[in-house]
Amino acid sequence: MLLSACAGNLPDLKTVEHVELGRFMGDWYVIANIPTFIEGGAHNAVENYALNEDGSIATTFSYRADSFQGPEKTYTARGFVREESGNATWGMQFIWPIRADYRIVYLAPDYSQTIIARNRRDYVWIMARTPEIPDADYRQLVRRIAEMGYDTSLLRRVPQQWN
Repeated sequence: MLLSACAGNLPDLKTVEHVELGRFMGDWYVIANIPTFIEGGAHNAVENYALNEDGSIATTFSYRADSFQGPEKTYTARGFVREESGNATWGMQFIWPIRADYRIVYLAPDYSQTIIARNRRDYVWIMARTPEIPDADYRQLVRRIAEMGYDTSLLRRVPQQWN
């Protein structure tokens, strides 16, 4: 809790140096997060990115509400890559004209796992190209999040079941 209260005094989060947007596009399974109000109870959560001709990112977030058999929910947004950020800082727009802070702070060299964070340290997402990751990888990603100043007790695993 103390870290959350002090988040305003923490330095800006360091992003990865460069993101190849073409490689980053596609499906990302949400492995864990500090959930936003729409993500509570999400099962089989997937974020999909597609590069638009104008350089913006079409974003589709879908999941099952409250159980694997729950109703499917889908939200769309547009990402706008901030210039001179190495494609690692985006403004994510769910509602015009607000663009939420969206930072790619970790990206595996093979683009298999990523951490998306916000300077406010209020929300964070661990995502992967597969619905499950090894426990050792998960623990390492959680350590990275803690080192950034997040309260990791707020982190929730997202149930994934794709049979």
